[in-house]
Amino acid sequence: MNTIPQEFQITKPLIQDTYLVDGELKKWTGKTTEVYSTISSTENYAPTLLGSIPFMGETEAIEVAESAQKAFNNGQGLWPTMKVVDRIKCMEHFVTQMKTTRTEVVKLLMWEIGKTLGDSEKEFDRTVEYINDTIESYKELNSRSAHFSKVQGINAMVRRGPLGVVLCLGPYNYPLNETFTLLIPALIMGNPVIFKPAKHGVLLISPLLEAFKSSFPKGVISIVYGRGREIASPIMRSGMVDILALIGNSKSAIALQDQHPNKNRLRLVLGLEAKNPAIILPDADLDLAIQECIAGSLSFNGQRCTALKIIYVHENIAAEFNKRFAEKVDALVFGNPWEKGVSLTPLPETEKPAYIQELIDDATSKGAKVINAKGGEHSENFIFPAVLFPINKEMRVYHEEQFGPVVPIITFKDIQEPLNDMAESNYGQQVSLFGKNIKTIAPLIDTLVNLVCRVNLNSSCQRGPDVFPFTGRKDSAFGTLSIEDALRSFSIRTFVASKDNAYNNEILQELLNSKESNFINTDYIL
Repeated sequence: MNTIPQEFQITKPLIQDTYLVDGELKKWTGKTTEVYSTISSTENYAPTLLGSIPFMGETEAIEVAESAQKAFNNGQGLWPTMKVVDRIKCMEHFVTQMKTTRTEVVKLLMWEIGKTLGDSEKEFDRTVEYINDTIESYKELNSRSAHFSKVQGINAMVRRGPLGVVLCLGPYNYPLNETFTLLIPALIMGNPVIFKPAKHGVLLISPLLEAFKSSFPKGVISIVYGRGREIASPIMRSGMVDILALIGNSKSAIALQDQHPNKNRLRLVLGLEAKNPAIILPDADLDLAIQECIAGSLSFNGQRCTALKIIYVHENIAAEFNKRFAEKVDALVFGNPWEKGVSLTPLPETEKPAYIQELIDDATSKGAKVINAKGGEHSENFIFPAVLFPINKEMRVYHEEQFGPVVPIITFKDIQEPLNDMAESNYGQQVSLFGKNIKTIAPLIDTLVNLVCRVNLNSSCQRGPDVFPFTGRKDSAFGTLSIEDALRSFSIRTFVASKDNAYNNEILQELLNSKESNFINTDYIL
């Protein structure tokens, strides 16, 4: 193995022995869970001990739920009633503190989830940018509502207000960025948030604990550790949660919803699984299609909800596409995240290689072949991407979201075949469409926009830029996450109205002049 550069070495385990509750980093003295990386730091392969986290249970779950509920205080708390300008100042303080942790967080991203150095740096920087953009969007949202409107003899000021306590659960593949696309808008809109980091990518939150503690009033942000069933389940059963914000699996989301005693009062903001297809039309630019499909299917080893999970190729060009695609996949370089030129990295889940092998075995037993030379080669912490062809509907890999390095390819003769498959699918996030003839593309786009929520023309599926809507149909999402949409998802329109007469107008004018109310004011920042 290559020597680990000094700046990326793990010199001592990170013992996370505090959790954030009620504005304090409370010492944890109970049971702990060790955190390992599948990346080896020795010549002979062995997982690397990165540190440990608290193994918390129902007692701590209820403690943080009560702390968050107290911070909201039926809408009377300091945070939900605070002026917009002051909430923004808290968030600006946080992002300033966060920037100082970049080196440590990037290092932990590489070790914990195997993300390349470049992508780890990009995730951190993109998250900082997201927070700054959210602040700016909130300023604009506030400025647009900082006035009274008169309609049919009624004066009204309409603004957005918080909903209550948020339980925030992020994914392991983007443990910083995607988690913060839930957490940050939820916070800035005035909601107290309980945050439980993902199983993988948990220690990288440790450098940020002090920033959270010092930036927000007590109880506004709580951070707890442990397994979902030990922590998230009792929090949901308590009925103290008003919004479930989760990026992950639909089964987990349903299980948590079912534990809430008042489901009709529970707001959902969910980013769930997807099975995004690519459709390669016969007139597609093959060089471009192959390049985009490689990136789309195998960036971060395919561990992205926006990854291309199945590729439909027109039968007239399938032989050429398959040959060139398989060669390109075999040319991808596997190595540790900090090594230059690396595309494929160790998988953070120890069980993932065996699962991918199951999909390969199932497909090959039903007529598929592994068409790239290196496909399915195992190492201690990886399985080389297998390109499977031809795929049919009897195979598990056709139905299951693989979330890892295996690429199924299926041919089509009539474009209605992939369209019907997409219509029958449980998922509807995005599609990549490759072609040139607008007489073919135009009606296709008109259909595809009703099957998924983003059609990527001659490019791979992706989330960004964050100003665009990020959502999905069917089992792929609930709610929309873009910068402005997220602010709306974590708030509700609320307003003050009064009849337009001299008596009421005098009171409204006094309220505005006195600035006694944080809600009735025309202050805004641009």
